[in-house]
Amino acid sequence: MNVLTQPSVAVPAGQISRGKGSGHRASSGCTIESISTPEELVRLGPEWRALDAASGNGFPFRTYEWTQAWWQHLPQRRSTVTDSLFVRALRDPDGTLFAVAPLLLTERPSIGPLRIRCLQFIGPDGYITEMGGILCAQGREEEAYRELAAHLQANCDRWDWMTWSGLMPEGTSGRAVQEVAQLEWLGRAPNYVLDLAPSWDEFRAGLPRNMKEALRKCYNAPKRAGLAFNLEIAREPAQVKEALEEFFRLHKARAGLEGTVRHKDFFREPGTRNFLTEACSVLAQRGATRVFSLKLGSATVAARVGFVLGDTLYLHYSGYDPAFRAYSVMTATVAEAIRSAIGEGLRFVNLSMGNDVSKTRWRPREIGYGEALQISPRRSARFWFRAYRLGYKTLHLPAVERLASRYLWRRFD
Repeated sequence: MNVLTQPSVAVPAGQISRGKGSGHRASSGCTIESISTPEELVRLGPEWRALDAASGNGFPFRTYEWTQAWWQHLPQRRSTVTDSLFVRALRDPDGTLFAVAPLLLTERPSIGPLRIRCLQFIGPDGYITEMGGILCAQGREEEAYRELAAHLQANCDRWDWMTWSGLMPEGTSGRAVQEVAQLEWLGRAPNYVLDLAPSWDEFRAGLPRNMKEALRKCYNAPKRAGLAFNLEIAREPAQVKEALEEFFRLHKARAGLEGTVRHKDFFREPGTRNFLTEACSVLAQRGATRVFSLKLGSATVAARVGFVLGDTLYLHYSGYDPAFRAYSVMTATVAEAIRSAIGEGLRFVNLSMGNDVSKTRWRPREIGYGEALQISPRRSARFWFRAYRLGYKTLHLPAVERLASRYLWRRFD
């Protein structure tokens, strides 16, 4: 890996210091510190966790634990592509951490004078990390995004293009970045959030008629068939690891189901399974992981992974046994997860990213996030980006993609 080894320093305004752990004094007086080694990432961990706890963050993808687990299991280190840590820590003049940008620098090829360098948030993993973005103190999102964008512009010799994710195009984050950089918006992804009532009965009473009917069906149909389902919730690390094995089995079974909306097996590769197991286990140590398992006797027939952060339950991926599809076991699992969140006194359930009728039928609030491209102002960067885009399109021709995925690299990002 191309890792720099200079010590961490802060430099006066208007100067940029490049190297491992380096920083620069931003326009607002804050210091932006560079984190490029695993050792520096570990040292930042306690402050990152403290900021996370105070920030109101509801996304597991912006936690220290998620980033650390990702870096342990999923970075690319091959001759064709190499990932390097490019994390940025934003500090007030007194040294207090107020934002972290978990960035990754991807270089293709790994060696040689002709390399393309892409910046993105941690998580080019086939959409297991559903949304990247900056973790920042409450009320300081606009400042954090503006200062990071300015820092990247000042360091434009380090990268060719940057893919921003988790931006709200009409919100403070989108406006802040556009004040500094020229963006090409690539698309938007909806995020669906349920506002919880104080009790399950009150929440259920506010649901649309079709959802109330779906709930009646998922609870009554098993009873008529003489089946008794019950929900178990894994919270402790050892319980979580055991429950995830069943989750992976059911997720694969759901992906293989035909005659319905197709779902990819996101955890087909051992690396992705090991990553999620690690992330869930370390988050369980702080009480943030939930694996909801719907049981019929001792058999698990449906499962969904969740994370409790702040006042929010974030529901991640799911799986179920197709043999029990007629009993709406996934609807029952989500309903019981929501009931559990209400019982914990949480205020929100995030149904995750992406438009899906299984989410919209709950009549949630929709929050739109965007992904945007920023090309380095260097003259050569646009040439390299055009060459990469042409090569990307070529590699995604069906015949070429089959050969490339077998002989060149495992994922395209």
